Amino acid sequence: MPSSKSALDDLQPPLLPHVKTVTTAEHGQSLEMLSTDQMLSKYCGEFGFWQYKHFFLTSMAWVPDAFHTMVMIFSDRELDWTCDPGSGCVWDSDKSKCGLEPGSWRWASDGWSTVAEWGLVCGQKYKVGLVQALFFVGYMIGSGIFGHLSDSKLGRKGSLTIVFIMNVILGLLTSLSPNYWTYVLIRLLTGFSTGGVGLCAFVLATEPIGPTKRGFVGMSTFYFFSVGVALLSGIAYIVQSWRYLYIASSIPSIIFLVCMLPFISESPRWYLIRGKSDQAMKIMHEIAKSNGNHLPENVHIVLDKETKSCGRECIEARTNESVTGSVMDVIKSPLTRKRLFLLMGINYATAVVYYGLTLNATNLKTNLYLSVMLNSIAEIPAYLLTAILIDRVGRKPLGVGTQWFSGIFCIIGSLIGTQENLKVMRMLCGILGIFGIAGTFNLLFVYAMELFPTVVRNAALGCATLMGQFGNIMVPFVVVVGGDISFMVFGACGIVGGFLTFYLPETLNKPLYDTLSGMSDEASELVPDA
Repeated sequence: MPSSKSALDDLQPPLLPHVKTVTTAEHGQSLEMLSTDQMLSKYCGEFGFWQYKHFFLTSMAWVPDAFHTMVMIFSDRELDWTCDPGSGCVWDSDKSKCGLEPGSWRWASDGWSTVAEWGLVCGQKYKVGLVQALFFVGYMIGSGIFGHLSDSKLGRKGSLTIVFIMNVILGLLTSLSPNYWTYVLIRLLTGFSTGGVGLCAFVLATEPIGPTKRGFVGMSTFYFFSVGVALLSGIAYIVQSWRYLYIASSIPSIIFLVCMLPFISESPRWYLIRGKSDQAMKIMHEIAKSNGNHLPENVHIVLDKETKSCGRECIEARTNESVTGSVMDVIKSPLTRKRLFLLMGINYATAVVYYGLTLNATNLKTNLYLSVMLNSIAEIPAYLLTAILIDRVGRKPLGVGTQWFSGIFCIIGSLIGTQENLKVMRMLCGILGIFGIAGTFNLLFVYAMELFPTVVRNAALGCATLMGQFGNIMVPFVVVVGGDISFMVFGACGIVGGFLTFYLPETLNKPLYDTLSGMSDEASELVPDA
């Protein structure tokens, strides 16, 4: 009768590929070839001390990402105004200053914004939407380029290092902008660098985590973004000058570069697809040791497609072989093409609602700092709830439900009207809309990560994120229009996004694949793709 230990060793996690062993005459022991998920599950530990530390340090990148993305809410805000004494004008909260004689009114706030400095009001108000839209144009381009670079030459950590260096430099340069058009150019470039932060940070943080822990832990990433927005609200309340605010918003990036990035490891999955299996194994040994486990010397890491066919000679032959992929490979594959196009549509709709509701805080006629902070705080229970439900109800039902929840409350907000006595109700609808769409925004990163293999994961996510930026480009102009229209647009996008999610396959309890062929082979043996 076999021992209990050997019996346990023979157990296979559900839905993971079969483990292949090869007996070698030279050493008289079997060579066990495992995929990354198998090695994490069987030997290293799915979420131990090493992954916890790595996840926390990497996810801290979202805090400065929130600063660079949302700082424009406060830097480009329109200040309170009042009539100049003796000018003959009569101040009325419902009256526009645009109809008054030039010089008959002045800004009443102690703070200072780009709107006040460069006169971006009345006929020039479109320039506020323009600079914010161009930031997201840069974000769109950056997410695509850095998504490709992080899958290929630079890797996840290399890309993250470059974008943070750029963010520090550009954030400080923004504070020195001598005029509006210089400000626009630097914000465009800041968007380009910021576009690579979230994508690289999320994938780098979650790839070393085992399959049964990945969903819950991955959903915890966005707490850091919400905390960043809440901190920014408090800092913006204290630092009222937009120039000093841009300096303050660059400090978290400096802290991350100096204090956290040196202690973050590259993804073992990236090393593996780049043909650097020795470095991948080194990290896996570190994970096992730090987690209090032991990784036997006869265990070797291989790509998922090789777990059934690769022997020692195969391993030695492909030691320096790099497996590459691009968005074109995703499009050529019938399995991933449908997923990519659906994900692009869902990202577009989700981005419109999420960033739209956040930027729309300027139209609610309530305290701007309080509104933004409440919105960010509302996201935290949404992340917790979706993290609890993601492994219970699955990715697809959760995605549909959160988008429809948000869409319904946005539509209710559009029907309430703009009356002064109902502004609190509209703010509540906005908070509930943020609550729902924040859960979707969080879920999509985990869901999208599981829909594509390592070799094209960041490229595919970058492409989907790029489509989301098209939505972000439209958002500032919708917010400038204001009124009931903005809420109605956000509501419609939430409903449509929910319908699109119906056509994605469920990824609950499925492994994280390395290659397109590995995903295709395994999909044909498991439940057919929905």
